[in-house]
Amino acid sequence: MKLIIVPTDFSPLADNALKYGMDLASAMEGSLMLLNVYQLPISFSEVPMVTISVDELRKISEEKLAEIKQQIERITGGKIKIYTESKLGDVAEEVDSLCKTLNPFAVVMGTRGVTGAGRFFLGSNSLSVIGKINTPVFIIPPGATFKPIRKVGLATDLRNVVDTVSVSPIKSLINMFNAELHVLNVDFERKHFTTYTPEETLNLDTMLSGLNPTYDFIENKDVDEGINEFAVKNNLDLIITLPKKHRFIEGLFEKSFTRELIHHTSIPMMCIRKTVPEPVV
Repeated sequence: MKLIIVPTDFSPLADNALKYGMDLASAMEGSLMLLNVYQLPISFSEVPMVTISVDELRKISEEKLAEIKQQIERITGGKIKIYTESKLGDVAEEVDSLCKTLNPFAVVMGTRGVTGAGRFFLGSNSLSVIGKINTPVFIIPPGATFKPIRKVGLATDLRNVVDTVSVSPIKSLINMFNAELHVLNVDFERKHFTTYTPEETLNLDTMLSGLNPTYDFIENKDVDEGINEFAVKNNLDLIITLPKKHRFIEGLFEKSFTRELIHHTSIPMMCIRKTVPEPVV
């Protein structure tokens, strides 16, 4: 049974991501783990003092998780197996530890919301988790709701695909939902086209064998804008990104989701980071 881990801080944004994770788990007949990672609050004065005990924090965390678990069981009629974990520590570290132990299908998290100029901004916890784990991370924009995953866009720069594309979770997702896969590559006047591009395309097509992907070469000066415009026009249900650096992930939200786009659409993303083994010296 496939497991979905949903870290929560009990905020509205986390609740929205939890709802998506719950519906995703239902659609794939999987199970759900709710994770709350708490930290000791410190009062800032001349002499720092802990304002609440660890035991009290643990009790609050466990009670809230138990309450949410009961709500989900009531909503789903008990059809989803639900687990809860309450941990003291760092969110990214605890998520990484659980992923290494449980090997979940995915982690589902929310964005922090909208900042000035109508831009999405990922919270530090989301960025830390994406940058640390190899498990796919679903990023759920505010207001986004789950719907059957029928059309998926895989954003790629067609560079070093063997080292950067983790095929297994992509194939698992596409086959699970019998979805249509679009490989999205954005360029402008072939400025990024190199002598290696045809070979990289062939390599990727071989790696994605059996999925029958459609290749969409998008003409746009801005990569992120091109991806998002295509996603909206073609009604994509999910965008898969292959982050290599935090900056890319952050930029994908900040630059491309204009105020109008944010108010009229919200497309979840699945970030799949592949660790490249270091060369043996």
